[in-house]
Amino acid sequence: MKRSVSLLSLFALVCLLSGTASAAAPAASPAPVVATKAAPIAWNSLTPDQQQTLGFAKGKWDSYPPERQQRLIKGADRWAKMTPAERAKSRARLQRWRKLTPAEQARLRQRYEAFQKLPPDEQQHIRALYDKYQKLPADQQQQLRERWKNMTPAERQQAMKQKQAQSKPPSATSKPPG
Repeated sequence: MKRSVSLLSLFALVCLLSGTASAAAPAASPAPVVATKAAPIAWNSLTPDQQQTLGFAKGKWDSYPPERQQRLIKGADRWAKMTPAERAKSRARLQRWRKLTPAEQARLRQRYEAFQKLPPDEQQHIRALYDKYQKLPADQQQQLRERWKNMTPAERQQAMKQKQAQSKPPSATSKPPG
């Protein structure tokens, strides 16, 4: 299967898509509300921590579809478990996301969906490449970004094929050289 998500796409995706809420919440709270698939969730049924984290949505809560309410609750619960450093990082990512145009957001969503459709081994391979990229010095990261940016789509596809061939172990049916 051809790789449908480039390392640069994954880089952009990871950098932009990880924050959900923007208000701090105390860590201790009663059991969080869990939504069912079809039933709307009343604002008053949320825990105080969830209400505090989701305060930005209080006036609009009843107009949200149940699926969105459920996603927001899950995000609020994740937020409550984050460290202050993780929250700061999440806020910065959310700010970057909000600065994107709707077209850029749509493109990143499509790339994320394509990544999610990849087999788990390919997703893991891409994550490993991203981790390797993150460990590079900033100047080398910049050089790679510039090199990628200056490639034609055909050159990018060829580079991906070469990288994929280099990273695959020899198959059990292939004979050793010599």
